[in-house]
Amino acid sequence: MPINSSEITSLKEHAQNIRRAIISLTTHAGAGHLGGALSVTDILTYLYFHALKLKPRDSRDRLYLSAGHLCPALYATLCELGEIDEKELLTYGQFGSRLQGHPSLADYTAMESASGSLGQGLSIALGAALAYKLDRKNGTIYCVMSDGEQEEGSVWEAAMAAAHYRADNLIAIVDRNKLQISGSTENIIGLAPLGVKYRAFGWQVIDCDGHDFAALDHAVSRARQNDGPTAIIAETVMGKGIKSIENNAYWHGRIFDRARGAAALKELT
Repeated sequence: MPINSSEITSLKEHAQNIRRAIISLTTHAGAGHLGGALSVTDILTYLYFHALKLKPRDSRDRLYLSAGHLCPALYATLCELGEIDEKELLTYGQFGSRLQGHPSLADYTAMESASGSLGQGLSIALGAALAYKLDRKNGTIYCVMSDGEQEEGSVWEAAMAAAHYRADNLIAIVDRNKLQISGSTENIIGLAPLGVKYRAFGWQVIDCDGHDFAALDHAVSRARQNDGPTAIIAETVMGKGIKSIENNAYWHGRIFDRARGAAALKELT
């Protein structure tokens, strides 16, 4: 069934809470990647609060966050889901915390994988997808990637293998905000047309608005029906929700001071 208006309203409320938590935890820590965390928020909100089937545990859907530096959004989403306590959320980035600047299995075993260098997540997700097929499990494997990491060769090795093995239980979602730490993705290593590249590697490709929950739902529903791997190119806005930083690469890896953080929280009320 397509997503309905009441479900969309609920998702918008969750997303707003998650954005507020992202600002709170990064401001409190004095560290984090704010711009990308805000751009990927709606994607993670849709997945965790609507799409993912998390039970039974042995054949659940799995989500791999390849762009691990966007973990403030993941931690805030898990907090909204009730998996992380609000007090622990504010330990982000502190010595001894389970919530580090990249997800760490050593610190927080509930994570599906650790992350470090960009571009590794699709290979990990493909391995999980193929393992599910060998074990005859029905779950779907999702991999959320940044667009900047599409410049990594390992992404395309995994893409080629996924098509070869017809991994129809693998859905990659690219957070296509067109910015990375050094500026525009197109000025650094041009990715456009990104969908054409995935099609050339044998993938189904769906373009959608990454901030529109109905569009995300339609894209994921279509992806589940494909007979091979699917890449969803989700057009997003870096810094989404805070007008003063939207579409500005400066905020890729920076955070607010306390005064600006407080102002941003008011903007999200």
